[in-house]
Amino acid sequence: MRRRLSIPELGGARAVILHRPHATVAALTRQLHAVGLQVDCCWPDLPASVHGADFLFLDVDTAYDDQFPWTAGEAPLPTIALIGSEAPGRIEWLMNFGADAQILKPVGDNGVYSALLIARATFDARIGQAGEIDSLRRRLGQRQTVVQAVTLLAARGKTEDEAYEQLRAMAMAWRISFEEAAARIVAKPDASATKERDNG
Repeated sequence: MRRRLSIPELGGARAVILHRPHATVAALTRQLHAVGLQVDCCWPDLPASVHGADFLFLDVDTAYDDQFPWTAGEAPLPTIALIGSEAPGRIEWLMNFGADAQILKPVGDNGVYSALLIARATFDARIGQAGEIDSLRRRLGQRQTVVQAVTLLAARGKTEDEAYEQLRAMAMAWRISFEEAAARIVAKPDASATKERDNG
């Protein structure tokens, strides 16, 4: 079942605007202050304090890869793209950067609040999916390790079922998880066999 999203409280959050001095920055700052955010403006370098910020606004028309201390698509905070140019090269750069929301320039008197909410929700979903993928990869790796361990044990003259039960018994005897026992056997099959005989 899909989790229902709720509107987060934004008051007291901090936004960084990476944009050369411009009327766009003044318009953004007014809207962000109205919502209750603190604002830091910078150009062309991002301060180290960006890692403690809650949102990053960036000017797609002039931004470039070396400004960001992270790999494209892996920003550690919600990012909002400010788009003025629809030049193919700039749009391609934006697609590779992977912003969580966007605002078209020129920036007027509205649009920032919804962009903040969309960016937050998109960022949270991206981080959640990345965690789920990592978890699935770990589980898949553990299953492959169990299969390898059972294969090693079966090579000692046991059936697959007997090898599986032996692995379970070894995990209980060593007081570790099934997967940890499998990893130990795969890492040092001979040592595991000796330990099993010693415990038996």
